[in-house]
Amino acid sequence: MRSIESIARLTARFHSLPGVGLKTAERYAYAVISMSAEEAREFSDAILEVKSKIRLCSVCGNFTDREVCSICSTRDKSVICVVKEPKDVTAMEKLKDFKGVYHVLHGVLDPLNNVGPDDIRVKELLKRLDGVKEVIMALNSDANGEATSMYVSRLLKPLGIKVTRLGSGIPANSDIEYADEMTLLRAMTDRKEI
Repeated sequence: MRSIESIARLTARFHSLPGVGLKTAERYAYAVISMSAEEAREFSDAILEVKSKIRLCSVCGNFTDREVCSICSTRDKSVICVVKEPKDVTAMEKLKDFKGVYHVLHGVLDPLNNVGPDDIRVKELLKRLDGVKEVIMALNSDANGEATSMYVSRLLKPLGIKVTRLGSGIPANSDIEYADEMTLLRAMTDRKEI
């Protein structure tokens, strides 16, 4: 059977999303075809709206629809939890227990791919340390996450800021975004000083 170009193109767009295999992409494409014109318009409007309205918080680098996100404008700024990506903020917020603020690096040090300190938001972190008592390094426990945690720790220790990392509970080489709430809570409660 000859492939219909518009279906193939839509399937390819869904397949380009992280974690979406070809079969799932095909199911998504057929689900869109089955939508009413109004549902399809609402679906595409939601995509266009998020692309036009969502930006990075000028303070922490998390996604927001304002200049400064609600977390940065209302929470305790003396404790900063450093994460790799905005989706890690979402995972940490499931705890409903953390009262501090976040700093999103938008990456980690990765020498094999030529990602150095100037390629992630380390300078922005250093600019927001006034009154900070603790920085929690909540990065994945792979080699690049550990290297980034150690690098930031070496920068902050001379400033008298306590630097901790997540404690036991998160398996080695796993992503924070996939950890359940109890595992994250245990890791956050049992954090260790670097």
